[in-house]
Amino acid sequence: MGSFFNFTTLTLATPHNTLGKAERLKSRKQIDSLFAGGKSFFVHPIKVVYMLRKKIDATTGALFSKSDIKHQTSDSLQIGVSVSKRNFKKATDRNRIKRLLREAYRLNKHDLGRALQVQTHDLQVFFIYTHKTLPDFKTIEATVKACLMRLQKTVEEQPL
Repeated sequence: MGSFFNFTTLTLATPHNTLGKAERLKSRKQIDSLFAGGKSFFVHPIKVVYMLRKKIDATTGALFSKSDIKHQTSDSLQIGVSVSKRNFKKATDRNRIKRLLREAYRLNKHDLGRALQVQTHDLQVFFIYTHKTLPDFKTIEATVKACLMRLQKTVEEQPL
């Protein structure tokens, strides 16, 4: 007997609301190079550090060094989040804010992802929460949306 719903077309039509391992910025070398050579902007209460790079050519690998190629993933968008231990002494508070940041990003990342698919660039982003009070989700989500819109505008302005 056949199923009433066609699940294959249903899953292809909707975007994936996941934040997988490949999308997370974990490598110390990548994070160090991001902070050393990246650009930044501030949307209260989040500081965003980002690096936009041309994707490497699979045959030559000429645009990146060997260490960068080794740490490259298939995803063209990677993020990291951080909260200052100076502002939040309790690890539970820091973890909650990081969880809120990741959730807001996960729900609103799709327009930026589509812009990166059109362009031939990789983007690494690091969100740093700088305020000294615990936020609510609405505040975080509004701020992350503003940050993602600004990043999307930056990506779209890059030449192909």
